[in-house]
Amino acid sequence: MKFEFDNNIPIYIQLVEELKIEIMSGKFKSGEKIPSVRDLALEAKVNPNTMQKALQELESLNLIYTERTAGKYITENKKIIESLKFEYAKNLTEKYIEGMKAIGYTEEEIKKYFNNKEKED
Repeated sequence: MKFEFDNNIPIYIQLVEELKIEIMSGKFKSGEKIPSVRDLALEAKVNPNTMQKALQELESLNLIYTERTAGKYITENKKIIESLKFEYAKNLTEKYIEGMKAIGYTEEEIKKYFNNKEKED
């Protein structure tokens, strides 16, 4: 995981976002046991309490669950992960379009840009 923290956003929120990306991308697979709070905190170079708070948030979103005495696991409900992925992609797209409009592109020009990009690939 890459951790480059922004001082303007609480660290636990940034950890939640990074861990969501790890789950959406499949780095952490559905049903897989995740590293311990201490191990994740060491990797991120944060206080274990901060990491615990981030994991509690992921648990409240049903992205992870705790098995008593066995640790924390990624949800096996792939619909939750796919829904999160869809919403994340939608938000990225909306921000992109807003940014393109802010620099003067019209919706038609944005569509042309995408069509040309597809041809290049």
